[in-house]
Amino acid sequence: MAIRRSEEAETGKLYRSISEVSEMLDVKPHVLRYWETQFSMLRPRKNRAGNRMYRPDEVRMLVRIKELLYDKGFTIAGARRTLLDERREDAPKVELAFAETDRRLAVIEVKEELRRIVSRLRREPEPTSVS
Repeated sequence: MAIRRSEEAETGKLYRSISEVSEMLDVKPHVLRYWETQFSMLRPRKNRAGNRMYRPDEVRMLVRIKELLYDKGFTIAGARRTLLDERREDAPKVELAFAETDRRLAVIEVKEELRRIVSRLRREPEPTSVS
C-alpha cells in the first residue's frame, strides 16, 4: 500500500478533501465526482458540511481508475469491468496491479510534499550573512 498506517500516522491524514485528491491526481474535481457515479465501489464519506472526504483506499482506487482510463485507454465500462474482476479474484495479479498503483500514489505524495517545501522556501526571506 502506498499510504501505509505509519505514513498515515506521520501525515495525520486519514481523510483527504476532493481538492487535495484532485490536485494529487491532476484531474478536476468534477471528474472525481463523475467517476463516483460510474464506479459503484467508489463512495467517499461526506463530513457534516457535505464535503467529500477520501480515505486512503479510495485514493488508491482513484489512482487505479485514472491509470486504466488515461494511461491504458480503457473505456469507463472496460475500467469498471476490470476493477470488478480484480476485486473478485484472489489471484496475485490483483495485488500486483494495486502494488503498481501504490507506487504511483507514493510518487504523487512525494511530489506534493516537495511542492509544499519549495513554496515555503520561496516565501522565506534569505538569511543575511554576517562578515
